[in-house]
Amino acid sequence: MKAQLLAAAALLLSAPACAQGPAPTPSRGVVSAAHPLAAEAGREILRQGGSAADAELAMMLALTVVEPQSSGIGGGGFFLYQPAKGKLVSIDGRETAPKAATPRRFLDASDKPLGRFQAIPGGLSVGVPGNIALMAMAHKRFGKLPWRALFQPAIKLAENGYPVSAPMARGMGFVSQVWKDFPAISALYAPGGKPLAAGEMVKNPALALTLRRIAAIGPDAFYKGENAKAIVATVTGAKRNPADMTLADLAGYQAKERAPICGVYRGYKMCGMGPPSSGAITVLQILGMLERFDLKAMGPNDPKAWHLIAEAMQLAYADRELYLGDPDFVSMPLKGMIDKNYLGQRSALIDPARARGSYEAGTPPGAAPRSPGVSSEVKGTTHFVAVDHDGNVATMTSTVEGPFGSQLVTGGYVLNNELTDFTFAPEKNGAPVANRVEGGKRPLSSMSPTIVYDAGGKPVFTVGAAGGKTIIMQVAKALIAHLDWGMSARESIALGLVYFGDNGIILERGTVLEPMKPALEALGHRVNVAELGLKANAAELTTTGWVGAADPRSVGEALGE
Repeated sequence: MKAQLLAAAALLLSAPACAQGPAPTPSRGVVSAAHPLAAEAGREILRQGGSAADAELAMMLALTVVEPQSSGIGGGGFFLYQPAKGKLVSIDGRETAPKAATPRRFLDASDKPLGRFQAIPGGLSVGVPGNIALMAMAHKRFGKLPWRALFQPAIKLAENGYPVSAPMARGMGFVSQVWKDFPAISALYAPGGKPLAAGEMVKNPALALTLRRIAAIGPDAFYKGENAKAIVATVTGAKRNPADMTLADLAGYQAKERAPICGVYRGYKMCGMGPPSSGAITVLQILGMLERFDLKAMGPNDPKAWHLIAEAMQLAYADRELYLGDPDFVSMPLKGMIDKNYLGQRSALIDPARARGSYEAGTPPGAAPRSPGVSSEVKGTTHFVAVDHDGNVATMTSTVEGPFGSQLVTGGYVLNNELTDFTFAPEKNGAPVANRVEGGKRPLSSMSPTIVYDAGGKPVFTVGAAGGKTIIMQVAKALIAHLDWGMSARESIALGLVYFGDNGIILERGTVLEPMKPALEALGHRVNVAELGLKANAAELTTTGWVGAADPRSVGEALGE
């Protein structure tokens, strides 16, 4: 089952790369999403006079309908908003563990960590969803249209139906094997016992009813009353892994405004989410270690450039695993991790002529002794961006974690499996792990919504991605491609990726990186070539206006207004 679910995760994110026609023309307002119907929902809201926040939130709701394998109101996300005038705001809508959760949540009777795919299906993996609370906070601050208006495109899609996308259909072919224990999701997406095929129409009247209630009443319709009771009953009564979520867990959930994490690379300022996202910190570490190298002169076709990127990547991820977690529970040396002197020390570990072979965490200023854990994220998730006529910029990454989350459905929407993003073993060498399970805690995430500013402080580029822990590298790679190699947003996210695993670095199959395998092996790397299941969305400011970009690996689309 593990191999099948991992394969499904990659398929859910990816479609074969194909020509997408001419690049979108510059516009005053743009949207980009991983599904064309969600992008159309965002553009519809912009055309009604909505803000970038309105369009972004409408896309989140539409993706709940048309991309249920990846995200939705049963999950959570991170939201960045740069007003045309004012300071950047970042909102944390990450899911929380039920109050009753303990560090032993994912241990068996012998105190050994459960297999990941033992833990995912059912109630044990479900965190309190955060997206509706995030939406309410963002709309209150930055919305122009009425709350109810943002729900209308998603309601129409749920009621009238939509064609199943090819990635969704291929993914269902894998995960539906476990649906015998999950009748609600089977009835919705595998009527008669056979998963729907690409192109078949699916309607979701239960989700339409849920959305109508929330649209009419507000977020209390999700976190209290009948919907909350239904979530609790679904989680506690699951045939597999029934768990301990309560009505109080739902009623007490709060989205939180967090201080963004910012840094400078090549004279550009870039900002992203702070913990419980590990995205901004790790991206800035990677870039900070690379800044002393002339990547521009090397160019994207030089294996030595990718060697340097691979070395910085592995050093940064080592710090990520050791230090980062939920800031409400864990003290973290955030300033120290992106301190210029510290990054200079870490960069000095990179030999331009030879791979290190081993990559240990460093000791940034302010760091306390800590035991490393290994978190794991399945390649689900989705990202979407919006820029409105006034120049407000919204960028959000949203997720239910793995393919179709926990496989549980209530009210027509998929419930997440985000709690399996916690490190299962709560201690190592007698010391607590930063990302261990605790009641009310938010699991560490790799989601990396990012906004880049020019020297004058104007936003000029925004990017984010889906794909589990590869998200960080997709964003870092896109930033390098755009800022060092002068690639457009579209070219930057389409460029191949280097990642890493237990057996060395991984080059994305079918890209410019694959032929570099011998050269990188000559530099001392163990090299594998594989599909990585990637999916990114972006937008850039050009001399004539904003241009959106969708990953050619996906079925996504960018639309101008």
